[in-house]
Amino acid sequence: MQKTLSTAIIGGGATGLFLATRLFATHGSVAVFERGNRVGRKLSATGNGQGNISNLAVEEAEYFSVAQGGNDLARSIITRYPYCKLKAHMEKLGVLLLSDDRGRVYPTGRQASAITDALRFAVEQKGIPVYLNTQVTKLEKQGDLFRITANTEDGEREYLAKTVVLCTGGKASKNFGTDGTAYALAQGFGHTLTPLYPSLVQLKTETKKIKTLKGIRVSPARVTATWQERGVQKSHTVDGDILFTDYGVSGDAIFRLSAFFTHAISTGVKLSIHFLPEFTAETIEQTLRKKRAILPNLPFEELLGGIVNNQVGRAVIKSVGKEDLHAIANAVCAFELEVLGTLGFDYAQVTKGGIPAREVTSGLQSKFVDGLYLAGEILDIDGQCGGFNLQWAFSSSACIAEELNGKAMKERGQV
Repeated sequence: MQKTLSTAIIGGGATGLFLATRLFATHGSVAVFERGNRVGRKLSATGNGQGNISNLAVEEAEYFSVAQGGNDLARSIITRYPYCKLKAHMEKLGVLLLSDDRGRVYPTGRQASAITDALRFAVEQKGIPVYLNTQVTKLEKQGDLFRITANTEDGEREYLAKTVVLCTGGKASKNFGTDGTAYALAQGFGHTLTPLYPSLVQLKTETKKIKTLKGIRVSPARVTATWQERGVQKSHTVDGDILFTDYGVSGDAIFRLSAFFTHAISTGVKLSIHFLPEFTAETIEQTLRKKRAILPNLPFEELLGGIVNNQVGRAVIKSVGKEDLHAIANAVCAFELEVLGTLGFDYAQVTKGGIPAREVTSGLQSKFVDGLYLAGEILDIDGQCGGFNLQWAFSSSACIAEELNGKAMKERGQV
C-alpha cells in the first residue's frame, strides 16, 4: 500500500521549492508535484534571467488585491518573514545577494538559475521526491486525508496526504505551466475566485499619435497614469525607459506602472509621458523661442530636434497640430495616450486577482477545509515590479512551513 504523505506540495515553482526547503527534514514524507518537466522554470527567468528575488523596500511597499484585505495579509506575512530572513536562508544555501540602486536584490552572479539550483539541490539533499510531468487534476478530502489524483507519464495515479499546500501560481505566463487551471483545485472546496487581470505587462494604447515611433526607446522618461477606482481618481508616476511598439508601449516604466491599474482599464486609464523629466515646460518653451528666433527658416516640424529624439519631436508637434510653442512645450512634458488594454496573460509576469485573502487564516490555511494551505500567486495578492512578488512567494511559503513544523513538533510531543 502506498505511504501516506505528511505534506503534498502542489507546484514546483519558487513558492513550492522554497516551502520544501523550509520544512523540517524529520517532518515526515513530503513530496512536490510539478506539472512540467523541470522545476523553477519561471523563477529561472525572473529579472530577465538575472534573478531579481526581492527588494530592500519590501517591508514598506503596498501590495494589491482585487478584493479587499490582500495588503493587510501580505504585510502581516512579510513582517513575519522579511527580506533579512530570506537573505539569511539563501546564504545558508550558498547564495550571496546584492542590491542595486533601486533596491532590487539579485544573486551576486546575476543568474536566476542559481536560485533555482540552490533550492533544487536543498530539496534533493532533504530526500524530498519531486514528481515531474505530474499534473494534479483532482483534490478531495476523505476523512482526515486528502486524495490527490494526477495525470502522469504512466497514466493516472492517486496519492494520499494529511496536508496539501497549493503553490500553483496564477494565470500569467502559461509557457511556464501557470495557465489558471489550478484555481479549480481550491474552488472544489468552496473557495471563490476574483476576476483575474494581467499585471507587469505591456500596454495597448491608441496608436494614431505614435505610428512613427515603433522601436524607439526613450530613457529616462517619466510616465504618469490616472484612473478611477471605486469612485476615486487615482494616479501613480514612475521614472524609467519607455519603448514604443506597433500596439502601444512597453519598457521598464510601463511594466512597473501596470501593476497599479490593469484591473481598472475598462473604466478608463490615461498615460502622460514626460520626455524630459529633468526640464520644466517653461524651460523647454524658452529654448524653443530662442531657437525659432535664431533659425526662422527651420521647418517647424524639426523644431524639437536636439531637444528630444527627432521622430519623437515630430510626433509631439504633429499631435499639437498648430504652431503654438507653449502647447508644444507642454506636450513634451505631458504627451497623453489612452490605454486600451494589455498584451494579455501570455506576456504578463504576474496575475492580479485570485483566491480572496478573506478565505484563508493568518497562517494561510483554508477557512473551508483543515489541512489545505494556499501560498504565493494563487491568492489575490500581487506586488510591484522589482522583486516584490517573489518576496511574497517566499514569505508566504516560509510562514506555512513554520506552522506545519510547529504542528509536527506538537504531534511528537516536543513542545
